[in-house]
Amino acid sequence: MGCSVAAVVAATSGVAHAADNLPPKQPLVADLTTENKACATGEDRAYVGGPPALRAALYDPEEDNQPAEANLVKGEFEAWWTDADGAEQRLTYTTSATLSGSRQVWRMPQDSIPANTVVSWHVRANDGKENSPWSSEGAGSVCEFVYDDVSPEPATITSPEYPEDVHWTDGVGVYGHFTMDSPSDDVVAYRYNFIGGPYATAEPKQPGGSVTIPFLPLRSGPDTLTVQAIDRSGRPSAESRYRFYVQSGRAPVAYWRLNDAAGATSAEAEKGTAARAGSGASFGGPAPRGTELTSTAHLDGSSHGYLTPDAPAVADPRKAFAVSAWVRPARTDRNMTVAAQDAGRSAAFTLGLRQEGTTPVWSFGVGGARVSGGAPETGEWAHLLGVYDAETGHAKLYVNGHEVGTEAEATPTGAVGAFQIGRARHGEAYGDRWRGDLGDVRVHDRVVVPAEASELARRRPGLLGHWSLETASAGTSPEQNGGAALKLGDGATVYRSPDSSCLPEIDPDCPVVPSPLVGDGHLALDGRTGYAATDEPVVDTSDSFTVGVVVRLADADPNHPMTVLSQGGEHTDAFKVRYQPSEHAWQLVMPQRDEQGAAETVVAQVAAADGGQGSGHRLAVVYDDATDQIKLYIDGGSIAAATADFPNGWSSTGPLQIGRAHTGDGWGEYLHGDVDEVQAYSGALSANEISALGWGTDPCLC
Repeated sequence: MGCSVAAVVAATSGVAHAADNLPPKQPLVADLTTENKACATGEDRAYVGGPPALRAALYDPEEDNQPAEANLVKGEFEAWWTDADGAEQRLTYTTSATLSGSRQVWRMPQDSIPANTVVSWHVRANDGKENSPWSSEGAGSVCEFVYDDVSPEPATITSPEYPEDVHWTDGVGVYGHFTMDSPSDDVVAYRYNFIGGPYATAEPKQPGGSVTIPFLPLRSGPDTLTVQAIDRSGRPSAESRYRFYVQSGRAPVAYWRLNDAAGATSAEAEKGTAARAGSGASFGGPAPRGTELTSTAHLDGSSHGYLTPDAPAVADPRKAFAVSAWVRPARTDRNMTVAAQDAGRSAAFTLGLRQEGTTPVWSFGVGGARVSGGAPETGEWAHLLGVYDAETGHAKLYVNGHEVGTEAEATPTGAVGAFQIGRARHGEAYGDRWRGDLGDVRVHDRVVVPAEASELARRRPGLLGHWSLETASAGTSPEQNGGAALKLGDGATVYRSPDSSCLPEIDPDCPVVPSPLVGDGHLALDGRTGYAATDEPVVDTSDSFTVGVVVRLADADPNHPMTVLSQGGEHTDAFKVRYQPSEHAWQLVMPQRDEQGAAETVVAQVAAADGGQGSGHRLAVVYDDATDQIKLYIDGGSIAAATADFPNGWSSTGPLQIGRAHTGDGWGEYLHGDVDEVQAYSGALSANEISALGWGTDPCLC
């Protein structure tokens, strides 16, 4: 007996289907969401702050005998609940047909569902011919939600360390603990922010509970904590505001400048107890330039080279503390201690220099934890700061105001013994003795924050020379403050615009006279022999320095490199700033040794040649020995500084040159153009200070 293909049927779950069509797949509970919350029931059901969007991914079998783009399905949603009178209410919604696998959405209409009522829903797919099973059938499940139309009550805020509206309390580097508590029993989170941050969310252990957060003030002044309570539906409360006032960070609890007079047998304490000096300790040593120190102590590395107050400086190493000092090691090939505190037969903490393999590093140890970083150099000053944060349980190390290494989780000892400068306790004796210079040893009983770390390590730049190039007399142009003058070579003149009683914009016969770059004059160089120079070196190129200049190139398409600033050694320049036409860029070039052909570190800033037009460019070169970096700024930092690592600056012996550089055994790279406002400083100027260069005044080195 025969039959047509269309009459052939297949039985699936007791339902007959046409051979060329299979029913859509049953929607999976995992593919269903209520306003982006997972499908759930009971205590895990979703809470929403408004009529939600119900979403479902629906699929038609790929085995359907038709192109994939023709596999269209639509969703049939159904929601139901029991009203206040005990009657069941139902809503249904059918979506438009979309491709199989698409996410179908039913955004429930406003005012369609009651508040604070459990609403159930499920969905099935329809391919135009057949329906899938409901998502709740078989191993599936209904989804539930509750529409919450009431926002939670605002949170109350309290803090024992920083009471509200009290002038002034505690201070920078001392944690406050702020408790947020809303009367509403369905609050699951508190969204909060302080002025300037942090901005975060905290969750109570159970709905309706309070939350206490720690906050470390990083600056003094008024602050405000703003809080919103968030309930399980996502509805926020009105904002609560808590205003408090943070005073400056507390002064050190122990402080020794170590600038005592030569021959002293103890170090006077600015705070705390005077430190007894061993016979290997002496006073009246050199001090780091640019600091308030006038002298330091020297420890000879022997068993007698130490200082101690014979009393603790840190009352409890399990609480927050910080220890810092200016140090200059006389050697770096062994472990050496700057500061430590006894804890029985060992040290509660140590700050100093350690060997990691064959590499010396700065190090701060607390308990059994240690954080290390930086690169100690013999005879070079560095500022060290070790910080233990009891709130986080982490130890940090700062070198020259910059955090180094990776903060370490520490478990401090509670044992308390005498504070030591220059040695650390090991069993029955002391070891790891310091050889070199130390000064400004401070101990704080709080966290020293990053801005304070930077300030403690700050070495104030000093003006070495400012040449305005406004005038010249007898072949020299004076330094603005009476220092060493610049001598002008052949081909170098100081240009001043002539006095004129006519105005070109009014009188067409009045000649247009160019203006000086800055002020009343500038240095004009002919590009062949023109230069200006001092008699002696101006900056110490082995230490941090800054040199700024204003320059305008006379050519629009220079045919060779031209140097505007350089200071040389015997065989090459320690640094030079030049225009490189092939790169269309200003370059800072620093050879790594005083040798012809030595490897060079080069940083560059792209700029078109001026062609004698405009106001030129304000350039500044910075060598920061503390961070071992060089930087080239253009136009006061309007473009981010070009930066490179340069670990070993060497001392140049030659004078500062304007307009030329060493080339082989002679001079070359003569600049054709105008130069103005040459300024030189010891120390590395900050980006803000750089922006003030080139305007005819000196920046405030505050």
